[in-house]
Amino acid sequence: LARSGSFVKRSDPKWGLDCYPVGPSDEEYVLVNNKCQCVTVTSKFVPSQENPQEEVLERNIRIIVPLKARENISDPLSPLRTTFVYRLSELCKNCEPIEIDLGGAILQAQQGNSCEEPQTCYTYDRNECYSSPVPLLYHGEVMQVPAALTPDSCFAQ
Repeated sequence: LARSGSFVKRSDPKWGLDCYPVGPSDEEYVLVNNKCQCVTVTSKFVPSQENPQEEVLERNIRIIVPLKARENISDPLSPLRTTFVYRLSELCKNCEPIEIDLGGAILQAQQGNSCEEPQTCYTYDRNECYSSPVPLLYHGEVMQVPAALTPDSCFAQ
């Protein structure tokens, strides 16, 4: 356990993830909060149905399907998305680099594989900057310039 303010941060050894509680006094922990694919995975210990003296780990997966999502979220003219694919192994991969001591040398390693592959987003991650080219008439000439689709993420405060 590691305390961060009033929250307790735990590592889930089964998934190799850092997790945090849903609320300050909650026993349910968020393992994955993927804003790009609108998925939240939580876990908590609950009494076993077979033996109420024992606790079992319960995992809850919440998926919000954005009904008006486009195939290309940056292109408002692209067709509506009809297929949504969710792979728990992809959602739970841990790509955050960690430092390890290997024979006296400190090296950076990441626990997940295929971390360089881009993630398919079904909606905007408000922490990312998205833009799309738009035509701009300037001195009689039409130019394509990038327009921010998520301005709060694209421009410093």
